[in-house]
Amino acid sequence: MSFVNISNESAELSLGLRLKAYADLLKVRLSALVTFSAAFGFVLGQQSPAFSWSGLAGLVIGGFLISGASGAANEILERDYDRLMKRTQGRPLPMNVIAVHEAQWFSIFAALAGLLVLWFFTNPLTTLLGMLSMILYVFVYTPLKRVGPIAVLVGAIPGAMPPLLGWTAATGAISYEALIIFGIQFIWQFPHFWAIAWVSDEDYKKAGFKLLPSGGGKDLNTAFQIMIYTLFLLPLGLLPTYFGLTGLNSGIVATVCGVLFLAQTFSLMRDCSRKSALKIMFGSFLYLPIVQIAYLLDKV
Repeated sequence: MSFVNISNESAELSLGLRLKAYADLLKVRLSALVTFSAAFGFVLGQQSPAFSWSGLAGLVIGGFLISGASGAANEILERDYDRLMKRTQGRPLPMNVIAVHEAQWFSIFAALAGLLVLWFFTNPLTTLLGMLSMILYVFVYTPLKRVGPIAVLVGAIPGAMPPLLGWTAATGAISYEALIIFGIQFIWQFPHFWAIAWVSDEDYKKAGFKLLPSGGGKDLNTAFQIMIYTLFLLPLGLLPTYFGLTGLNSGIVATVCGVLFLAQTFSLMRDCSRKSALKIMFGSFLYLPIVQIAYLLDKV
């Protein structure tokens, strides 16, 4: 193989690594889940017979960029802590694949582009809520992770914002229906976050992150709080049916999923094991999309 071919292959490899690094910086999988929740809110809130495909496209693109920018900014602020944790050591900034100043400009560009897309294709309310979500996630939730479990409460607000953004993009207003779908995702954040914090506790302690309640203990008290918040999902999951936002079928699905999700918390209360926390974590990943898809199918 000639020197020129080797150089070309190295350049292509380098370009491929950098593109992957930028995708990792955007937290593509997480941003895709966020975007799905926003699209869910949009479709649920769409009242007009003429479906606004441009509004949905603007929400999806703008929401993805805002979520990605928030994730990138989070990685910039936590780059020194990411080096300490096994689960984050392979991120682009700890690995020095991307320079910090490059990541900063990339994050700023993605944030501005996302806000502009929301402004032109949705409405000012959705744009302002998107901006608020970014500010809370980057400048409040991120530093609070080293302060205490109050970070989970704060982080649950931007975490529950996507369906609200979707609803306001479709309707231009915050109504009780919007607050219902926001509330479901808000309460869901607590067992979700705490299960992750339980599973990753040793790693989090290396970085000084304090996300578990009850003084950070992996004990019955923390398991009980996880159970209580999961229990709240049962009546909350029925509210869309009760208020006529969706039909009875989705209420049944939400109840069944809520009961199965709740059952996993009893196992954690019984043995306080990492294995049980892991089941709750995976259960939380399944609960939200299944219930949201059920709501959508019930409306369609």
